[in-house]
Parts: sequence; C-alpha cells; structure tokens
Amino acid sequence: MFESAELGHMIKKSVYEKEVPSLREALLNAQIDLAESARFPVIILIGGLDGAGRGATVNLLNEWMDPRHIQTHGMGEPSDEELDRPMMWRFWRALPPKGKIGVFLGSWYTWPILNRVSGLTKTADLEQSMERAKRLEKMLVDEGALVIKFWLHLSKKKQKKRLKTLEKNPLTRWQVTDRDWKRFKDYDKFQEVHENVIRHTSTAESPWLIVEGEDANYRNLTVGKVILKAIQDRLELEKTPPSKVLAPPLLPPIDNLHLLKTLDMTQALDKDSFKIKLEKYQGRLNALTRHPKFKYMSVIAVFEGNDAAGKGGSIRRITRALDARYYQVNPIAAPTEEERAQPYLWRFWRHLPRKGRVTIFDRSWYGRVLVERVEGYCAEADWMRAYSEINDFEAQMVRHHLLVVKFWLTITKDEQLRRFEDRQKTGFKRFKITEEDWRNREKWELYEQAVCDMVDRTSTMLAPWTLVEANDKNFARIKVLKTLCQMIEMKLEELEREGVDYLDKPKRHR
Repeated sequence: MFESAELGHMIKKSVYEKEVPSLREALLNAQIDLAESARFPVIILIGGLDGAGRGATVNLLNEWMDPRHIQTHGMGEPSDEELDRPMMWRFWRALPPKGKIGVFLGSWYTWPILNRVSGLTKTADLEQSMERAKRLEKMLVDEGALVIKFWLHLSKKKQKKRLKTLEKNPLTRWQVTDRDWKRFKDYDKFQEVHENVIRHTSTAESPWLIVEGEDANYRNLTVGKVILKAIQDRLELEKTPPSKVLAPPLLPPIDNLHLLKTLDMTQALDKDSFKIKLEKYQGRLNALTRHPKFKYMSVIAVFEGNDAAGKGGSIRRITRALDARYYQVNPIAAPTEEERAQPYLWRFWRHLPRKGRVTIFDRSWYGRVLVERVEGYCAEADWMRAYSEINDFEAQMVRHHLLVVKFWLTITKDEQLRRFEDRQKTGFKRFKITEEDWRNREKWELYEQAVCDMVDRTSTMLAPWTLVEANDKNFARIKVLKTLCQMIEMKLEELEREGVDYLDKPKRHR
C-alpha cells in the first residue's frame, strides 16, 4: 500500500520558496471564490503517522489561507458529553457550512484505528467502523461536499529519526511524549491496520492521497496543490446550471403496500376510561424515567402524522409525566439558512440527547421522504437515498443505547376536514390552521403513498414504526403512552441483562 511513498520525495529550498507565493495567492483566490459562491463545503482530513507532519501541515494551511473561511478541529480524546452520544455526533457538529473549509486533525478513523491496535476491539469492529465511515463520506458527497483525504506516511526508520530529531531540539522537545514512543514500538501493528483502513475506505467519492511526510517542502507543496486543484475543478463544475426538480408522479406504492388502509379507524375510548388509563400510563412513564438504569440510556420519540392528527396533544400528555429538567421538545419547521448550508441530517444530529434524557421531535428527519418528496423540494435521487441514510442514522443511535420510538398518527380524510373546519371556527385554534394545510390536503393521495413507502422502507427491527389510529384523540393518546412505556421497559430489561459492570465500564468511542 505504501510502496510509492517509501521512495521519498525531496524539494530544494530554493524551488520551494519560489513556488510558495504563487500557490498561496491561488489558494486565497480559490478560497474567496468558494466563499462567494457558497455552493459547497470543503472537508479536509489529515491523517497519518506520528512525526509525519500532520500538525505542521494543518498550521501551514491556516497560515496560507484566510482564517475567516477555514475551521480547524483537533479531535482528541472525546469529552464526557461526546461519549454520551454516538461517535459521529462530535464530527457532525463540526462540519463546515457551504462556502467554508473544515480541516480535521483526527477524524472518524482515529479512534477505530487506536482501539484496534490497542486490542480494545476486534477486526469485525474495525470493519463496521470502516463501513460507517464510507457511508458518512458518501452521504456528504451526495449532499454536495468536497471531501479530500490525506494520509501522511513515514517508514519505521524515518519515524524513529524524526522523533529523535524533534527530541534533541529544545524548541521542539515538547512535541515528543512517552505516548509517541509507545506508538513507535507498535509501528508494525499500526502499519497493518492503516493499510487495511486505507485499502477499504479509499473510494471513488473520497479517495485517500498518500503523501510522504519526511520532507516538509514536498509535503506542503503536494497538499497545497491538491487542495487548490480540487477546489478549482469543483468551482468550474458548479458553473453548470442545476437541473430543475420536478414533483414525482403518482405511482403504485413500493412493494404495493397500503398499510394505512388496513387500520381500524373506528377504535375509540370513552372519557372515563381515558382518565383512568391516562393516570396509569403517565405514572408508569414517570417511574420508568426515574429507574436507576435509565441514566444509561436516552429516549428519542419521533412524531409524524397527517395535519391535525393530534401530534401536539399526544406530546403534551408525555411531557406532563416527565421532569422538565430532563426532556426537550424540538418542533421541526422549514430549515433556516444556517441549516440549508449543512447536510440534511445535520439539524437533527446536533439535537441528540445525553444519556438519561428524553428528546421529542414534533416532525423529524422524515420530512425528506414526505413533504420534500411530495412538494418536489428535492430530486428523486435525494429522497430515494434518504431511506438508507435515515436507517443508518437510527442504527447509530440505537447502537449507543438511544431508544428510538417512532409514531405515525393517522386520521381519515373526512376527519381531517372536520378538524380543519373546527379550527377555523374556534378563535383560540385559528393559529393551528394555515393555507399550507389546505394545500397539503389537496395532495392527500400523494402523501398517503409517501407514508406507505416510508413505513415499508424504514420500519426496522431496531427502530420500528407504531401506526396510531387517531380519529379518536383519547384512543390515540393512550396508545402512544402505552407503547412508549412498553418500549422503555424492554430497553431497561436489555440493560439489566448486560449488567451494571458492563454499563459502568469506561469505553472509548468505537
């Protein structure tokens, strides 16, 4: 894998000093063009061996380019806040918006590699991490990001020489620690894991570029020229006008499933029974969130449904049973300008809760396969790939002991009309009805098809959908509360089986 890098490359100081000014000027111009266009972000990963010049390369990029449009992230040991969430959370939060450059010194590859070399994980764990990394990078590229990955390499002999040179110089002695020498002793292990990672994650969308790190002049010019050409090529490509997004035609549902039409919409609960059951399940929910092992998990409740299906009322029955210090309700509306400058899932990743918390989404990441699909806000390719991206997103949450509970509240078309008219007639309910609601109603069949496809493709064993018959509000609210309690109980039983020792054991991200 590293044969070509082993040959080494040297550039004379005079040549380097002659080329740097023009390269810096070109990089600054490309950076300005990137910022002005704001069409895509640039994500640069700097990986490699200790002593190969990773830190010096990052420092140089910050020196050569405009600091207003470049963000550098040194991803060291994860904090307690980061360990409380899936590994990718810390990287999603740091992604640069369109028009900016994000440089990562330490990336989503760092900890899987270190864990494997140190024996904390198995080869199968590393392979799973690589697959997650590839899916993330493909998603970023599909969302428009330019991903550039550098691997700075040194042979074992050159790494030892480099560490000794740094150690002898009083000005650089601080850069070499006992950890560096320990990793040097594991050079062969690192080499084997590195080759495995690079071989399997150098894809057409985001290939690795291996750069010999011994000669700083060669390393700096190589990295700078690659970044310059990649940005210039992409800016030229962006000059092509985007194709017009068309609303999809009405087609038979995927796999010809009509799940919503199989529901019994006549189910109801009388007022007295509702009061009894409401007290029962709210009390049960409160007790479950105070269970000693609840601190090892968190809950994400997703509410989707027809307009006027009663999502807000169901959410309020949940929150009344919870301690206000430990839950958060996120109402999802049209994305802001800040959110439009990021990949689609960014706005949801950043709201993932810490352990021991409950987060409720009033509408969610499913907007891409519902409203954006039906209204033609995104291309068919975007909402079609969203199914797998959503499943991967939820799988990462569940893997980290986040319980994902998804509710689709459904009502009939006639019941929706009755509720719409009631809202228009009632003064304190008028804010609940808008012209957009009436426009959405005209596309009832398109939305119904989109919902059937959504449930078919994203109701997984890890995060299944619960379809709630909501023509009767009392019945719907109790079904939501009961289902939520049952799923929390199942998760707590799972944690009980794993044992307190396992849960209390400090773990690195994997």
